[in-house]
Amino acid sequence: MPAHGTGPAGEVDEVARAVLTASRLLLAVSARSLAEVEERLTLPQFRMLVVLSTRGATKLVVLAELLQVAPSTAMRMVDRLIAAGLADRRINPDNRRETRLTLTEEGRRVVGRVMARRREEVTGIVRRLAPEQRASLVEALTAFTEAGGEPPVPPLAQVTPARRPGAGDRTT
Repeated sequence: MPAHGTGPAGEVDEVARAVLTASRLLLAVSARSLAEVEERLTLPQFRMLVVLSTRGATKLVVLAELLQVAPSTAMRMVDRLIAAGLADRRINPDNRRETRLTLTEEGRRVVGRVMARRREEVTGIVRRLAPEQRASLVEALTAFTEAGGEPPVPPLAQVTPARRPGAGDRTT
């Protein structure tokens, strides 16, 4: 990577630009993967499905916090996912006044198919890198996602449309 600045500020700017460029590619991969599997979903709606798939039954307010949206926005997203048959509201058996949101079987299948398609495309890109570039990329991306608080994706063998993550599962 060419040097564009000296000192910590220049290094931070250079890293930020590289991450933004890579994020454009990853966003395009995500959008293509979603469009190929499920055209009626937006990326934010799919992100909600992914959160539900990894956390299990979740209260609306917690879902809104995790997605960093207003509860009213989260409620509209949930309503659309329920109408599409991808999510459901369930009474919490431990507190009957509390409603939790869950994925339906179809919602789990959609998440599994989109994630599999995304993994295929990302794997194709990674294969074009030299082995030493791959190792450096793993190290850099692991540090980046840890700094951002994003849990790691489980190994391929653990990601299948039939997988039913539990409430304690923290992977996306």
